[in-house]
Amino acid sequence: MKQRPMIVSYILLIWFAISFITNLIGPLMPIAIQDFKLSLTMAGFMPFSFFLAYGLISIPGGLLIEVRGTRFTLFTAFALNFIGALAIAVMPGYVSVVAGLFVIGLGMALLQVVINPLMRTAAGEEHFAFFSVMAQLVFGLASFLSPLVFRLYMQRPGVEGQPLAWLTFYWYFSAAFVLLALLNYKLPLPAVKLKEDERAGSREAYRSLLRRLDVRLYFLAIVAYVGTEQSLANWMSQFLHSYHGMSATEQGAIAVSRFWGLMSLGCLAGLGLLKLIDSKWVLAIFSTLAIACLAFALFGPANVSLLAFPAAGFFLSVMFSVIFSLGLNSVRQHHGAFSGILCTGILGGAIVPLLIGVIADHWGLRVGLSLVFIPLLYILSVGAWARPLVRNQTVYSAKNTAASNTSASP
Repeated sequence: MKQRPMIVSYILLIWFAISFITNLIGPLMPIAIQDFKLSLTMAGFMPFSFFLAYGLISIPGGLLIEVRGTRFTLFTAFALNFIGALAIAVMPGYVSVVAGLFVIGLGMALLQVVINPLMRTAAGEEHFAFFSVMAQLVFGLASFLSPLVFRLYMQRPGVEGQPLAWLTFYWYFSAAFVLLALLNYKLPLPAVKLKEDERAGSREAYRSLLRRLDVRLYFLAIVAYVGTEQSLANWMSQFLHSYHGMSATEQGAIAVSRFWGLMSLGCLAGLGLLKLIDSKWVLAIFSTLAIACLAFALFGPANVSLLAFPAAGFFLSVMFSVIFSLGLNSVRQHHGAFSGILCTGILGGAIVPLLIGVIADHWGLRVGLSLVFIPLLYILSVGAWARPLVRNQTVYSAKNTAASNTSASP
């Protein structure tokens, strides 16, 4: 494929856009609360609408790829993203922001469903693992940069303190989606043939899976993880402002940026640990340390809280991939349908932040964010009850296997 580098670069650009736009919600929350005079419950509907869309569209998105193909699915996603961003930019108001974020969420979910199989086809299966890791690094870079760019823009002379100055971002996002749609039209994208573990699956496959207790438990684990991640990312800036008097566009934005940056570094550390110890132990260790970071963030002094919130991101980093792999390795068939069920668990990013807002309006944000201890404890429990059919191979298990094979040979 002569234009493979260009197509792969296009896919990486999409990953960058997804992460940059998604992770602007966190540093934006305190500013939106101030501009629209919102209660914390009302503010909680911003991430709720976005991640509700993610949860609703994951399985239908897989069906759309199978029926209409990659290019049509990409165009539909960009059209939804453009409509949502333009609605926020043109009609500034709380209702339009919530509705616009929902529509953008639909588009983002479609993009995430389609670009993994597109990357596998465009890069070649032999290079897929390499480019998947590269995509995660690009995603992490964008999530790190997004709050910093927000901070730099909001502190510009003539912008700082101006109501609704952040709407400019959504004008830029609208233009970016038009550009991505045009590239989708012009580039010679390859036809994607979905593998069995990428297909949406039949109704019977979903029924048979949902009858299993472990499938439902793994679904709840994904709900718990995404709920935890988005609750911390979206509420930490407001917490630092409310309890420690820190600026949402200064220390708050930097904390959110460090949270995502350390999450990327944690992924790299997690990859190394997974070569040394069982994934269940990695999940248990990282969950315990994340709980400790949350406790320091909520109940420590200002300087400790400012460090502990981002540090939690480091320990959250491996949870999604480990839970996902433990789940898929626990069933023998219908992996595509099971992936769809697990991806629907992204609904957790809608539910938990909203619950925190409701609780915070009555008893304060510290009490509200204390709710996050519950999903973290549930994730910790996964290491105890998970029974995968296949365990991750470590350096030691590989050596033992090689030694057994040697001793068994005549």
